[in-house]
Amino acid sequence: MSIRYVIVESEIGAGTRGSSLGIKAMEVVGWNKNSEVLSKYNHKTVEVLNQDLYREIDTPHAKHINSLVKVLQNVTEAVHTAVETEFPIVLSGDHSIAAGTIAGIKKAYPKKRLGVVWIDAHADIHSPYTTPSGNIHGMPLSCALGKDNLKHQINELSEKEIAGWEKMKHLSGVCPSVLPEDTVYFGVRDTEEQEDVIIDSLDIRNYRVAEIRHRGMDVCMTEAIERLDNCDLIYISFDVDSMDCDLISHGTGTPVTKGFDEVEIKKIITAWLETDKVACLEFVEINPTLDEKKNKMAETAFEILEDVLPVIEKLNK
Repeated sequence: MSIRYVIVESEIGAGTRGSSLGIKAMEVVGWNKNSEVLSKYNHKTVEVLNQDLYREIDTPHAKHINSLVKVLQNVTEAVHTAVETEFPIVLSGDHSIAAGTIAGIKKAYPKKRLGVVWIDAHADIHSPYTTPSGNIHGMPLSCALGKDNLKHQINELSEKEIAGWEKMKHLSGVCPSVLPEDTVYFGVRDTEEQEDVIIDSLDIRNYRVAEIRHRGMDVCMTEAIERLDNCDLIYISFDVDSMDCDLISHGTGTPVTKGFDEVEIKKIITAWLETDKVACLEFVEINPTLDEKKNKMAETAFEILEDVLPVIEKLNK
């Protein structure tokens, strides 16, 4: 099985501009290092609609949702096409794209249980009914889980917002695409009350940075892998804001302190890859326009990809 990069330079789900440039920032790192990491495999570039950011927002609780649905449909098809015969590595702008990535895997394997490993500072489990911002990059996991969290609703939605959200939840043709018991967080530490309540009610496990350092990486990884033992496939979503912004850089849309370092991220990703169940790996939310250390976030993300790629290659021979 070969590897394919799926490139999604979209940022219409984010609240801060610039994440669509994250992939180009990684390419710059590759050029400067004379590395073939990003050029040795085929690319599928997904059509995006960043120009629609100039349009007036008429869905304040799900900003640009109609445009985003079209992009997510493109992502779903790209991943669906790739994942049956290749290992897709999705390089994306903002994290809303994960809704399409998950849908693409599920569409290819509708009868298989899909486990989600969400490495992130944020839970991304808001819905248009609960979001305080309306930014859809805070909603992809609730979309995959098919959860509205109406019990803690704070927003009254328009028909347009409801219709767009329902389309998002059904991208794969299956709703939900993922079960709560097949979902594991790593590093989530910046959440709102509505998210905390639904995470608790769904019993989604969150391996916090402090816990992993206290109990040990190996202990926590063994436990987490056992938790998803019944899953047929695993999808890893790596948001760079899971890393400590003071240690690495602020080159991401929503930086948070007290996160992982790059060595810990490599260990987490590698441990999951070695289960030989991982069907897709995703990198998101690099924003070079916010990087106070030149291009440090992209450099770090590139280094992580560079180190885990040989593991992927070995497992997909």
